[in-house]
Amino acid sequence: MNTQKFNGLGLHMGNLSRLSDARSRSISPENFSGEKSNGGKARTGTGAQPARDLGRGWKISPSINIGPATTFVLADIKKQGAIQHIWITNLTNVRTRDLILRMYWDDSPMPSVEVPLGDFFCCGWEQYAQINSLAVCVNPGRGFNCYWQMPFRQRALITLENRSDETATIYYQIDYTETEIPADCAYFHAHFRRLNPVRHKKNVVIADKIKGHGHFVGTYLAWGVNSNGWWGEGEIKFFIDSEDRYPTICGTGTEDYFGGSHNFDIGAAEPDKPNAYTA
Repeated sequence: MNTQKFNGLGLHMGNLSRLSDARSRSISPENFSGEKSNGGKARTGTGAQPARDLGRGWKISPSINIGPATTFVLADIKKQGAIQHIWITNLTNVRTRDLILRMYWDDSPMPSVEVPLGDFFCCGWEQYAQINSLAVCVNPGRGFNCYWQMPFRQRALITLENRSDETATIYYQIDYTETEIPADCAYFHAHFRRLNPVRHKKNVVIADKIKGHGHFVGTYLAWGVNSNGWWGEGEIKFFIDSEDRYPTICGTGTEDYFGGSHNFDIGAAEPDKPNAYTA
């Protein structure tokens, strides 16, 4: 029998019935601190005029305005816990590559996450693309959702920088839990790289100089084709420790790495085709 006390992390359908002492909290423009009993208290905000006849507690502050060349603190949590869900949307014409999302864990002066907003949510071409996955969902109306669990032991600092010349209007909500973090929980990291053009017959580095104990959990790739050649034969290679020429892990093709096969734009095989089969 499992007698270890549940800390409320790693929630899924199989453990929803387990009780814990974790405390659910949520940060938004209506409650910047996430403090208990502090939601819906705003008296001023971007929604004050539309909500003038409803009064306090009715969407007075649903969003924030981030001016040009300005960095805004989305969340500054000074307790132990884990981010569980982030929802954010940009309803202005500010390019998502001009909005830089950063996350800092504990006392680190360097961000563990530093990625343009759209690319972090798998919209690399600055256009809305509907995404449906366990980790990231992008829903109609440009609703960006992230479900990566991000633990921290002392502090979590999340900021958004506006590098454009226009003011960005941002709606967001960051849901987290205050709970004890086990010693074997790793920190979440994500970074952004861009290469244009890709050098002929040269490797494109996805991630490098990763040291320590951890997991590589995935890649989002936005690929622009500038020639009429086949793009998909680039094997994804993992060089571990001191490996230089030959990797430990080597895939069969770029589209295969992302769960496809034989390109993505080829339709399902037809019954009268010789390469079709029936199970």
